[in-house]
Amino acid sequence: MPMMSKFVIEGGRRLEGTIRASGNKNAALALLPACLLTDEPVILHNIPDIQDVRTTLEILDDLGVDVQRLNESSWRIQARNVRKTELDPSLAGRIRASFVFSGPMLARAGRITLPIPGGDVIGGRPLDTHVQGLRAMGATIDLDEQRGVFHISAESLRAAGRLLQAEASVTGTENTIMAAVFASGETIIENAASEPHVRDLCNFLNQLGAIIEGTGTNRLVIQGVEALHGGEFTIGADFMEVGSFVGAAAVTGGCVRIEQASPDDLRMIGLVYERLGVTWEVDGDDIVVPEGQPMAIEGALGGRIPEIKPMPWPGFPPDLMSIAVVIGTQARGAVLLHDWMYESRFFFVDKLKFMGGRVVLCDPHRVLVHGPCSLYANPHGVTSPDIRAGMAMILAALCARGTSTIHNIQQVDRGYEHVEEKLQALGARIERVADRD
Repeated sequence: MPMMSKFVIEGGRRLEGTIRASGNKNAALALLPACLLTDEPVILHNIPDIQDVRTTLEILDDLGVDVQRLNESSWRIQARNVRKTELDPSLAGRIRASFVFSGPMLARAGRITLPIPGGDVIGGRPLDTHVQGLRAMGATIDLDEQRGVFHISAESLRAAGRLLQAEASVTGTENTIMAAVFASGETIIENAASEPHVRDLCNFLNQLGAIIEGTGTNRLVIQGVEALHGGEFTIGADFMEVGSFVGAAAVTGGCVRIEQASPDDLRMIGLVYERLGVTWEVDGDDIVVPEGQPMAIEGALGGRIPEIKPMPWPGFPPDLMSIAVVIGTQARGAVLLHDWMYESRFFFVDKLKFMGGRVVLCDPHRVLVHGPCSLYANPHGVTSPDIRAGMAMILAALCARGTSTIHNIQQVDRGYEHVEEKLQALGARIERVADRD
């Protein structure tokens, strides 16, 4: 068993300098399984070096796919041979994105057996939209509750016709897209997710010979084809990582440039951050977070406490709600954050209370934050419960007085590429050390 690590962070230092945005985690976790749809080689660029991507690559390798690393962020994938149709439960159980293998494997091999997916513990994340889409194309889906695995099969996929999804699920949309690529006829997905990573998947598949119209909208029209060819594709920036580093710059009073940040994907994040008193400037494909931020919460009409809540794209992404909580502790005023999607998102805020944060967990979905708060380090350590809460605790530690310890950082490693190295490049005092506790 590998040695666990922890972060030791000395707070109270301004972040200054330049970093480059990593590739979109969620795009990588969809495009890598999508390589199963062709037996020709595919080259993917800007793939982030994070634990969830490493696990996905291990799953591909275990299936018999040829996986070669070309450089730090580029991979050559060729699924000439797929030797099995059951995902290794010890691998697939680590990440929720493992269920995205069901669409391409169904299209490629006609069957797949995979475990109930793992991932973050932030509340219920139903698979109903996945099931709805695959069944609409003729798939049979059985859950073996005793083993905790799904058996999915289809003798041949047929187009779903006009499919209205019950919710705009990102991974549900991705699975349906990948299955529909080989389904004879026309599939129309209405209420489709339209996040940048879904857009990347559609553009990638079209480059390989798929016929997908409506990319970037909530209505996708897919004409089934007989085969896809190889190709080369570069995924976009991870707007969740960019939003996190913007928050880190703001709460430390720093000045940070983030290169290749894809500013067009940050527009709604910018609107919400403005309400929290955080702004940035756009310089080509870079964004610059200047020092001297307002850090004052903009009240709602009539002097009411403003409410921030996530929405499907182009709304504010739910994965940045934890970051917004920490920003709120450093901004003047009060704000209510309401994550109606996940009932366990805010369970980390008790750790902020121990650091001096004036936060009230109203119920599993809502937290009231009143700032600014002078945070102080928790030397006894806090534990990262999930990817985004772990990053939020890093932000809190960066602006707190004293030295903090954060355990269970393998959660952060699942979604952030070399986070301590990037923060060190900006002047942060953060160290990864062996955790023997």
